Amino acid sequence: MRYWAYFAAKVVVAGAALYGLLVLLNRVWPPAPRFSPRFYSYIPPRFGYDLGFTLAVLIWFLLSTGTAYFIIWDQRYRCRVCLRRLRMPIETGSWSRMLQFGRPRIEYICAYGHGTLKEDELQISGLENPEWTPHSDDLWDELCASSKEPGEQP
Repeated sequence: MRYWAYFAAKVVVAGAALYGLLVLLNRVWPPAPRFSPRFYSYIPPRFGYDLGFTLAVLIWFLLSTGTAYFIIWDQRYRCRVCLRRLRMPIETGSWSRMLQFGRPRIEYICAYGHGTLKEDELQISGLENPEWTPHSDDLWDELCASSKEPGEQP
């Protein structure tokens, strides 16, 4: 729940800042002059007719799109429990030995032992979601499990 609340907070803050920038852009930019008020009071739209305003809106749109991309990219590489950035990328698998070891993957871990994020190195068959594997609270129990015999009880 904290993970999604943090994501929503980032989206709301960025949305408010970008909306404020758009309002500032509309206030600062001078309005188009009116045509003859005797016949009609038509004010042409600024977007599409005023090259400077259209260029400013294009830059604002690119900034908005880049901000949304960065927010999503940053959120993917955060721990689902403590919200810290995932560290220590480890490459597993091999293209030359794909039948033995599987397709190459990159694994990121939380430095505090909360979990592991596994994602494919290259996505061939479309968009595949990365796999988050949570770890138990007792890190030493997981580390010592590989050294025990299969039938041995603690």
